[in-house]
Parts: sequence; C-alpha cells; structure tokens
Amino acid sequence: MGTYARQPVRFVRGQGCRLYDESGRGYLDLVSGIAVCNLGHAHPEVVAAVKDQAEKLFHCSNLYEIPLQETVAKMLADNAFEAKVFFCNSGAEANEGAIKLVRRAARSRGKPKPRIITARESFHGRTLATLAATGQEKYRQGFDPIPEGFSTVPYGDIEALEASIDGDVGGVMLEPIQGEGGIRVPPGGYFEKVRRICDAAGILLVLDEVQTGMGRTGRFFAHQHEGITPDVMTLAKALGNGFPVGAVLARPELADVMTPGSHASTFGGNPLAMAAAHATLSVMLREDIPARAHELGEYLMERLNGLAPSHPSIVEVRGRGLMTGVEFSCDVSFLPAEGLRHGVLLNVIQGRVLRLTPPLVVSREEIDKGVEAIDAILGEKGL
Repeated sequence: MGTYARQPVRFVRGQGCRLYDESGRGYLDLVSGIAVCNLGHAHPEVVAAVKDQAEKLFHCSNLYEIPLQETVAKMLADNAFEAKVFFCNSGAEANEGAIKLVRRAARSRGKPKPRIITARESFHGRTLATLAATGQEKYRQGFDPIPEGFSTVPYGDIEALEASIDGDVGGVMLEPIQGEGGIRVPPGGYFEKVRRICDAAGILLVLDEVQTGMGRTGRFFAHQHEGITPDVMTLAKALGNGFPVGAVLARPELADVMTPGSHASTFGGNPLAMAAAHATLSVMLREDIPARAHELGEYLMERLNGLAPSHPSIVEVRGRGLMTGVEFSCDVSFLPAEGLRHGVLLNVIQGRVLRLTPPLVVSREEIDKGVEAIDAILGEKGL
C-alpha cells in the first residue's frame, strides 16, 4: 500500500554505518532505521547469534517456557529497575501493553474509567489506542472514532500537568525526549517533578523509551539522566538491533495485575527474537556503548553548532547523546533527497527538524563526513 513516501533507492547490504544499493554505491547512514540499528548493520555478534538460533528453533508458543526470555528480562531489569517483563514485537505493541496495564491497575484501585495523560507533540504508535495517546492530531486524521481515555498537556509544563490531575487519572505517559515531536528535550528537573506529582496522586508514571532507550542518549535508558525510576517502561527499536522485538517493563507488584489470559503476543519473545536481543544487550554492556554515544554525541553537537554562523536558517541544535535535532526557520523536507545525492542518509520530521540518529558505533570521521554533506547541501540552497 502507498503508506510511505519512499526515496528512490534500494539497499541490498549493510556494514557498520554504511548501506549499499543495488549498484554497489555506499551511503553513510545517519538514520539507522530510525534509531534501530544502534550497533550498526550486520553486526557480527548479532548475526552469529541469529544464525545459530535459526538452525535450532525459530519459534515456539508462549504456552511453554522460553529460557532466553528469562535471561534477557534479567539483563534489562539489572540495567533499568526491578521489574517483570512482557515481550512483544514492536513499540506500538509495547505501548499498547503499557496502556492496558495502567488501566487494569487503576481499575483494581477503584477507578472505573481511568484516564491517561500524555503530552502534546508526543508519538506513541500507529494502533488506534496508541494514536489516541499520541499528541499530534495529524496522525489521527481519518481514523475516527478514536478510543477515549486520554488527555494531553504541553510537554515540559509542570503546572499544566499538575492542574490536569483528578480522581480519574490512572497514569502519565511521556517520552524522556520527544522523538517524532522534533527532538524536544525537557527542561531541567521536569521529570523529578513529574515523579513527585505521580507519587503524591498515587498514579503510575509510564516512560516510552522506544526511541530513547538502548544507549541512544548516552545512558542505557534516557530516564537515568533524570535520576528517577518509572513504574512502567516500554522498549523496542534498538532492542534487537533490527530484529523485531519490544518489551514492557513494570515494577513486580504492578506486573502482577496482568494474569494468565489478560494479555498475549503470538510471536513476542520467541527464541529467534530473544537471540537477537541477547546478543545486542551483551555487546552494549561489554563495550559500554552508551558511554560511546555520550562522547560522540557531544562531538556531533559541537560540529552541528559550528554550522550555525554560516547558515542563518539554523534556529537551534538540540538533543542528547546521538539523538540530535537541528531546527530550521524554513521547510527542509528536501534534505533526504539531497542527502542521497551526497551519499548520506538523512531524516526530516515536522518539516523543519533534521533528525540525526546514526548508529552508536559511528566514528568521528563519519560524523565529519555527514556534517560536511549537510553543510554543502545548505550552501547549495543558500540557507
């Protein structure tokens, strides 16, 4: 179906931070499948783990024990917070699971129609419930009726959040950094205050770390920058380094409201997905990939800020780690097509924000090449 405005290129191979098309031309990937291939393309350890598992067992039902699920769940909890884990296939599924968990927990506490507060300009997925949670009207157009039970407040506005809390609220669901919303970083201390408000009101804090998790922002999970712990956290994207796998983490006493039959996923956490996730996590932990993302993210930010004096169309450079956005004063939707001409993959969101999410294994030299291409394109356009 025509659901994508695709660029006219067909990739057949990837290696590290590069993708290669049918003619063999290489492209520097500053998108990484939209913050997915954090270890780069065809990482040998992930490839070996998937190949080895594929020769043994692709799939078995969650009606039976899958030992590697327990291993991966423990690795996640050990590096996040004490939690039980539900495995699924995608970010939207993970957020659906979190929404169901919040509603079930709230109903168990006597709230018959619990409401979840989200943020304007947020993005939580493409299913009907996650569209309802998403604070961007454009994604909901044509899909009415949208499920009820959600309300939005401005991102980063603690007074607006506090004023929206009433007896029907069961939880608050936020991204530590808004991705599709334009790489919006919250003001300092915002999440500490959100945590206190949730605790005082006896409601759950859900953090959507689908895009920010797995080392992307310079910590293993973005909320660790804020010194807080969520009640529920969702993951996907980079968890399998390109293999479809998502997860919902919840504090054990919360997770216990989800009883046999209350939720399920046919393919969620199957042996092949767990092999990919286990290998990805193992590499990230052993090589301290989040620290690398922090270091290289500072370098990328420095290089991008260095462009501003020569390009007055640049309004702001923002982000954390290797999740960076460059906001322009004009529409820059042409950048992905121009990037292809220069051999660099670029992504634009909201029409005016260049989103850069390279693999976390990117080198300084590759960052230099990418920034030089952006500089050249802006110069050609007189921006």
